[in-house]
Amino acid sequence: MVQTLGLTLRLWLSAAAFQATAQTTDPAVYWLEQAYAALRASDYDRAVSCFEKALDANPRALDARKDLAYTLLKIGETQAARDHLKAVLEQAPHDEHAALEYAFLCYETGERAEARRVFQRLQNSQQPEIREAAARAFQTIDSALAEGIARWIQAVAQQPGSFSAHLELARLAEQRDELVLARVHFEAAWRLRPERRDLLIDLARVAQRLGDSSFATTALVAAWAAPEPRVAERARELLGGRYPYVSEFRAAMELDPANSRLRRELAYLLLELGQEAEAEQEFAQLLEQDPSDYLAMAQLGFLRLKRGDRTSALPLLEKVASGPDAELAERVRKVLGTGRAINLSPNVGASASESGPAQEAKLMGIRSLHAGYLRDAEKYLRRAHELDPADFEVMLQLGYLYNVLKNDTEAIRWFNLARRSPDRRIAAEADRAYRNLRHQFTPWRISAWLMPFYSSRWHNLFGYGQLKVETSAGNLPFYPYLSLRFAGDAKQSIGGVRPVYLSESSLVAGVGIRSRFWHGLMAWAEVGSDISYLDRQDRPGRLAPDYRGGLNYGRSFGSTLASEGAGPFYQLGADLVFMSRFGNTWLAYAQNRAGYTLPLSQALGGWRGQLCWNLNLVADTKRQRWANFIETGPGLRFRWSWMPAALTFTVDWLRGSYTIGPGKSTFTDVRAGIWYAFSR
Repeated sequence: MVQTLGLTLRLWLSAAAFQATAQTTDPAVYWLEQAYAALRASDYDRAVSCFEKALDANPRALDARKDLAYTLLKIGETQAARDHLKAVLEQAPHDEHAALEYAFLCYETGERAEARRVFQRLQNSQQPEIREAAARAFQTIDSALAEGIARWIQAVAQQPGSFSAHLELARLAEQRDELVLARVHFEAAWRLRPERRDLLIDLARVAQRLGDSSFATTALVAAWAAPEPRVAERARELLGGRYPYVSEFRAAMELDPANSRLRRELAYLLLELGQEAEAEQEFAQLLEQDPSDYLAMAQLGFLRLKRGDRTSALPLLEKVASGPDAELAERVRKVLGTGRAINLSPNVGASASESGPAQEAKLMGIRSLHAGYLRDAEKYLRRAHELDPADFEVMLQLGYLYNVLKNDTEAIRWFNLARRSPDRRIAAEADRAYRNLRHQFTPWRISAWLMPFYSSRWHNLFGYGQLKVETSAGNLPFYPYLSLRFAGDAKQSIGGVRPVYLSESSLVAGVGIRSRFWHGLMAWAEVGSDISYLDRQDRPGRLAPDYRGGLNYGRSFGSTLASEGAGPFYQLGADLVFMSRFGNTWLAYAQNRAGYTLPLSQALGGWRGQLCWNLNLVADTKRQRWANFIETGPGLRFRWSWMPAALTFTVDWLRGSYTIGPGKSTFTDVRAGIWYAFSR
């Protein structure tokens, strides 16, 4: 379709034209210049990156978007190239060359219906070469679809009960824009397998294209309550994230009467609207469909009890109270009485009407939260809290919900309320969550870390640590802080007349700022004073100015020591640091750990360990020998479950090599140390 030679020519010509005209400081132009330079060097990955930055600066640069699409084709990114050509056509619908290439890419990526429509339109082009190419392509696609439709029509006639025949016929008919035929057979396929509610979304799409928006909404509401999360979430997106109306629920139930989730949703909506008689009918229908539905049974019993029908209510409630759902049974016993028998009081009807729906709303809220239906979870949990304001588990779940929704102001309020629960488990869980969020809302935060370790290479004990006090300073995008660092060792120095110092042997007091974390990346800068606690020959006095700053990046994948299960893991810690005390050098280092987290051992008192392989890389811009080396080797990290979460023991056996300088270039070191950190 698109020849490599043609692509190369177009890209080189575009680069030449750009170089002849681009004399500006516009960021879009700058990135285009970089993109075309990368193309000349055949560095296609960089060219793609630069084209994307240029389009970020100027999204309407059509030629740049076309050239990005052609570059993506050269590296095999066909779908991405197709999407960019589609964006070109949205801005320039009359660009027939782009349309022709877009149609071919649609065909190559499986979007035959879209390809056929574009080719059909281009058959009327005024440009002969485009008209002829489009006609040939349209004929190829259309004839194949027509033959397939004829074949499957015959198959359906021979086997009317064949699910696959109806489904294939519907899909081919939709691709050929025979929408009435597609609708008939999508519905036939779904009727044969009503559990395949993903077909309701197909049915809704075809109905929408036919102009039947009412039926399309009905099909989407039916799919909205599908048990498959993927199908339900897709239906919710197509509905615009809104909650259906009662009339829409009723229409959907006429289409899909066996959908118990749909009927349950309608029943609870009717309860919220105060239409208890209609809700009772829906719960009764649920129980008729599934006599073991204890949730519907309990709700139906409470509703009948409230309106005074004790004769039919009590058998239902007694069955729930002795049923297999222990939590629901306990709730019914709590509402109606205690002991072996149900002890009714004059006010039991009112109590039941409040507690039954609260428990149901709570259960539905928790299930919606776990399934990822966050707006539904909010609706149910809020309703549960209104009905039972003393349910601390509902408060805890609301805290988790708002944390996931990134509304931490609301989340911390609910966690704070849940901390007062008389249930120790709920109180402890809420307290942990509250403390994890609290630092975002307190003006000051104190943190510290400490890392002592022994090195067999130097036969010495080293210690490093930092105490930091920072403030959020309102809504500023950075955090100011005060810092006190420590770096020292037990030997202090080795050698005689001209001693060699193995650490900084000092305290560094400073003031600095740090950025917020972004995908694991954080920037910081600090100015302070280095205060040596030794009289050292390599420095003129005990005080010296100290300026430092840089970038920090950290990511962790897999099962960490804090995870519940065992499994593989990978951790990366990387820093780029400017240090004025070492000749104004930039120091870069990366620590890589990969290995396996072992399962928790109760036989060893809750011991948990990681077997890993280390790879550490260090380099600096001054090319100082001590700051340029590589080391690698096995290691063990471990802790006990009863210890503070940030306390870890580490033992590493490392083989290293200096990458700069004369003399002995390799070394072996066994390091055993402790890492501890805390934050308040």
